Amino acid sequence: MEEKKIAIQTKELEKIYRLYEKPSDRMKEAFGIGKKHYKEHHALDKVDMTVYQGETIGIIGTNGSGKSTILKIITGVLNPSGGEVTVNGRISALLELGAGFNMEYNGIENIYLNGTMIGFSEKEIEEKMDSILDFADIGDYVYQPVKTYSSGMFVRLAFAVAINIEPEILIVDEALSVGDVFFQAKCYHKFEEFKKMGKTILFVSHDLSSISKYCDRVILLNKGKKLGEGSPKEMIDVYKRVLVGQYTMADNANESLLNDIEIKQAAASKAGLNPELLEYGTKAARITEYYITDSEGVKTTAVIKGQEFTIHMKVEFAEDVPAPIFAFTVKNIKGTEITGTNTMFEKAFLQPVSAGSEKLVTFKQKMSLQGGEYLLSLGVTGYENNDFAVYHRLYDVINITVISDKDTVGYYDMDSVAEVCDCKQ
Repeated sequence: MEEKKIAIQTKELEKIYRLYEKPSDRMKEAFGIGKKHYKEHHALDKVDMTVYQGETIGIIGTNGSGKSTILKIITGVLNPSGGEVTVNGRISALLELGAGFNMEYNGIENIYLNGTMIGFSEKEIEEKMDSILDFADIGDYVYQPVKTYSSGMFVRLAFAVAINIEPEILIVDEALSVGDVFFQAKCYHKFEEFKKMGKTILFVSHDLSSISKYCDRVILLNKGKKLGEGSPKEMIDVYKRVLVGQYTMADNANESLLNDIEIKQAAASKAGLNPELLEYGTKAARITEYYITDSEGVKTTAVIKGQEFTIHMKVEFAEDVPAPIFAFTVKNIKGTEITGTNTMFEKAFLQPVSAGSEKLVTFKQKMSLQGGEYLLSLGVTGYENNDFAVYHRLYDVINITVISDKDTVGYYDMDSVAEVCDCKQ
């Protein structure tokens, strides 16, 4: 078996910033006056990461977790405070808007500037110029100073340069969220081309659907530490716990992420239910029972496309809850959220519930998903003093099988009525 070649590797990578309370403290520090006048902030704290050639790796985490910092160190924009970085291959990076561009230069001049910085000759850049301009599609604005560009025009040009200079490693930091929806689709299509060509892609995004769809592996950062790495689905599930403050980082950052997951042994014997579901929450409210019924009211995990089905969940309340929100989501087996709703969206229930109460919640709808396997997740959340609270969430509790004799394009069927008629002469 051929050994995988490393494209990017970091070992115990650190980035430490000195934070001063006031400008005079910085001056005292410079002249060595008195004690230490700063606090240390670890933007990155001994992060190990290996990216192999041909992989698409996603990096996720909350704001301030170190995602952009690690990309800037890999691309040479920042110097690390400690540790090692190894890069094998020519990098093209699309970081935050403005990185690598001279705002006084026009678009053409910036194309030459970026190409030269990466190592291309003027002749090589001229050969790529048509493809860059065609992809950017910003017309005569390319002859204007980029400081006059809108953010959408800017990202079009920046991405066009990044992908048309034939990089071996493409690094993208959230920049695609600026372009319009048509340009984003164009960029993601290019991502797929790059993957087929065996290029290495390092991708930072808050768009979890894109992370799930395009990434082979995902690295989760939190407060400068590497929380873990694994499949997109696994890391996204843990990230959601981090977002609501219900994941405590282990002392050892490499310790298994799933040590604290409670296993529902009772569910193991039930067909279609997940014996190793992920659950968390304050348990002020708790989902105690859940199942699906078909159009005849029969419990099932197989639903015929086009027919109605109902999702049921029973919820017990251990505490008073001001306004609980009951929800469900449906994901495909890769972890991409396909659809879902909740009682707040549906304006079905916006009332306080007392401790000791029990509620039976149902969601009735027509099955429009394409034939295949899906995963159902359930939740009870709410707001307390304007703060979002998660009382109980159950991820991937039921495997839903959709039975279909007609599948159209995409995730769901629009139930179109097609007609073909003779043209009138």
